[in-house]
Amino acid sequence: MASGSTQTPTGRVNRLINEKSLYLQQHARNPVDWYPWGQEAFSRAAREMKPIFLSVGYSTCHWCHVMERESFEDEEIGRILNENFICVKVDREERPDIDKVYMTFLQATDSGGGWPMSVWLTPDLRPFVGGTYFPPEDGVRKVSFRTVLLRIVEQWKENRAFLCERSERILSVLQSSSGIDGAAEPPLSLPVQKLCFQQLERIFDEEYGGFGEFPKFPTPVNFSFLFCLWALSKGSPEGTQALHMAVHTLKWMMYGGIHDHIGKGFHRYSTDQTWHVPHFEKMLYDQAQLAVAYAEAFQISGKEIFSDAAHDILQYVLQNLSDDAGGFYSAEDADSLPNAQSKEKKEGAFATWTAKEIQQLLPDMEEANGNTFGDIFMHHYGMKEEGNVSASQDIHGELQGQNVLIVRSSLELTAAKFGLDVARVQTILSMCRDRLYKARRLRPPPQRDTKILASWNGLMLSGLARCGVILRDEEYIERAKLAASFLHENMYDLKSGILLRSFYKGHQPIADLVPGFLDDYAFMVRGLLDLYEACLDQFYLEWALQLQDRQDQLFWDAKGSGYFCSDASDSSILLRLKDDQDGAEPSGNSVSVVNLLRLACYTGRTEFTERSGQILAAFSERLLKVPASLPEMVRGNMIYHQTVKQVVVCGDKEDPNTRELLEAAQSMYVPNKVLILADRTQTSFLYSHLPFLLSLEQKDGKATAYVCENFTCSLPTTSPADLRTMLAPSGTQRSRPL
Repeated sequence: MASGSTQTPTGRVNRLINEKSLYLQQHARNPVDWYPWGQEAFSRAAREMKPIFLSVGYSTCHWCHVMERESFEDEEIGRILNENFICVKVDREERPDIDKVYMTFLQATDSGGGWPMSVWLTPDLRPFVGGTYFPPEDGVRKVSFRTVLLRIVEQWKENRAFLCERSERILSVLQSSSGIDGAAEPPLSLPVQKLCFQQLERIFDEEYGGFGEFPKFPTPVNFSFLFCLWALSKGSPEGTQALHMAVHTLKWMMYGGIHDHIGKGFHRYSTDQTWHVPHFEKMLYDQAQLAVAYAEAFQISGKEIFSDAAHDILQYVLQNLSDDAGGFYSAEDADSLPNAQSKEKKEGAFATWTAKEIQQLLPDMEEANGNTFGDIFMHHYGMKEEGNVSASQDIHGELQGQNVLIVRSSLELTAAKFGLDVARVQTILSMCRDRLYKARRLRPPPQRDTKILASWNGLMLSGLARCGVILRDEEYIERAKLAASFLHENMYDLKSGILLRSFYKGHQPIADLVPGFLDDYAFMVRGLLDLYEACLDQFYLEWALQLQDRQDQLFWDAKGSGYFCSDASDSSILLRLKDDQDGAEPSGNSVSVVNLLRLACYTGRTEFTERSGQILAAFSERLLKVPASLPEMVRGNMIYHQTVKQVVVCGDKEDPNTRELLEAAQSMYVPNKVLILADRTQTSFLYSHLPFLLSLEQKDGKATAYVCENFTCSLPTTSPADLRTMLAPSGTQRSRPL
């Protein structure tokens, strides 16, 4: 059988060279005869009765790169794969539906979890064995990839019928267990939120922040829940501790090596307890969510270290992940070439420093104490002459002699050590960071994945809109509007109402691209609602409603309630699943709970409130047993059981009095409110959906605010101070839904 490899002037390439995904293109020069996911591969597997080897990863996955270097670039491994398997590569960010099905199989069969994901399938796509990363050599604890391949080849020849039967049994079990055990009503809020808090508190690291030992992940959904718990139970011991857990973690993350102190933004996660040595990839979804977490920490605490962190994150995104047309790119890689002469990439090469480099770049002498700027910088950021990364955190030896910057000393202690005042230390450190940033720009940069994903761009809409409001920065709001315009023009089909999953420059027409999944719709709806509240342009409400209606049509489970992750159109997807965990990103169902409550307030459509409750009821068993696995849904359950406040400001948007009332409403962290500008445009979206707005009038001809609950409104006020008092959370909860 002819392979898909071809010879070009630059060497051999396989059929992945024609794919849009950067991850697939990265494997286009492997000796493996890779196929993309599709009928061509499936037909060949059926025709030749060969098992399919499915390899799933993403472009910035460090261990995906490692396995490629060790195995997929190896000629012998390529020969074994090509002779015995039909090899298929999938970018999990492009096709989360495929990833979800086979990751569910791995976890159900105790085969681990994570990426690269390696699964062997029958020709009809049923999994029969799987794993994640396999090393190149046999070891004490794990067999090599070569050994695994040869064993599967042998078993396929001798026990094919057994493997096929096993795959059918496995799939049958997965199908029967893919549903969720729901209830007739949403669970009560208090027991769920209390248990969620207790489960998080039990694993909270009181010293360094975070949850669990290591590796440590940012998990922004935890901060969202903890802030909400604080706001809706102010004065309680749980509320006070919840706020402490969130801000303490955010502070230690900001000081840690997971934070890029030179280039800004945050790396993916920390390999150790102290947030010191990260995996160095930077993901758009982390930046988007962490920007909101830091901005809300500032909104609640008033501490500028948190607003500085939010600005830091957004500056990184705007400088490094921003497309001129308006969209946002997915990620930057962890690995890069140490210098222009290097032949092999190393993890962290772009972000780490030797002591020698620092002293050469920062030789300036501080006359007050005789120390160099380099001395002061190295002390403050925990650098050592021999490097500050332990061998246990550097199993491949890529960080030997290197330093990952981490704030080990407060400004005050650094100032005291060198006999300087704090302001002078701040000035010196700022000058040092600027100089190192310029020096770092001369290094070969990590590869950037320019894939534009609807879901992550939806998160970024929220990030920019929320930060623009909280930090009073109109530029962020304008940038969010540009992104929304790009997404509407390039990733939304007006005729069908379909949202696209991904966009690649130069790769059209729309018909060739992957349609959106649940997360794409849910995250975009939330982003558009946040953008409306930031700029009060009703176009974003209209589009959010259109997307929500399409989401309901495509993904709603009419039998069991809740949303499926994918629609029913692709026959190659063996299982339609519902994500029951909020992880690095919140689940689409969790986000939809609050989206629906907000849309009910903007449209008057009570079925949205009912549907929100149906999601909560569907996931009730998990919420009652392990709510810490769904903190964003717990937050939604809390808001569902509260009275959602419609803050209606009647007035002209450009009137200073109107602006003061709007700013008063926006200045407070109130998780169970929506903001409405009633400008008397009776033909507008809001007036056509909310007739009660016609009854709200301006008091004495001045801009006037009302706080409405279930479309019943308070007495009017023209005072921003009075409005803040009216919005102060009472902590009371209602017993019935809206």
